[in-house]
Amino acid sequence: TSLNLEQYVSEFSAQNINGEHLLQLDGSKLKALGMTSSQDRAIIKRKLKEMKASLEKARKAQEKMEKQREKLRKKEQEQLQRRSKKTDKCSSDATEGTNEQ
Repeated sequence: TSLNLEQYVSEFSAQNINGEHLLQLDGSKLKALGMTSSQDRAIIKRKLKEMKASLEKARKAQEKMEKQREKLRKKEQEQLQRRSKKTDKCSSDATEGTNEQ
């Protein structure tokens, strides 16, 4: 509708074209759906290309965030392990000091 292609809404609906299916459409499939105008197909294909690029960008950003979170988790875990080792060492040093007295 936002592309001023309302005339195709009923056919797309009748064929159960949802967002996932829409991203799989190419020129021949659009033609088979009754989109006879090459200009209309070009508009749809350009918009689909933009959408795919946007989805890919979002996917990459999500992966980057997940990697950063994992890196942070590992760093925190390493810090906890170092603290634990320090605490264990201090405890054993204190125990040895008590035993020597």
